[in-house]
Amino acid sequence: MNDDNVIKFRKPKPQKKPKTVTPGMKKALIWLAVIAALIAVWSYYQFIAPPSLA
Repeated sequence: MNDDNVIKFRKPKPQKKPKTVTPGMKKALIWLAVIAALIAVWSYYQFIAPPSLA
């Protein structure tokens, strides 16, 4: 039996709301990025840069 022409009534799936970033979380991410950048610069000059630049 072929059910191609049968209409199936189903509940629509609930749509997920897009996640919003709260201002506090955004501020924390910015601070983490700044701290990570400072650590990256410090580690570059500490371990990778030639001694003449320091």
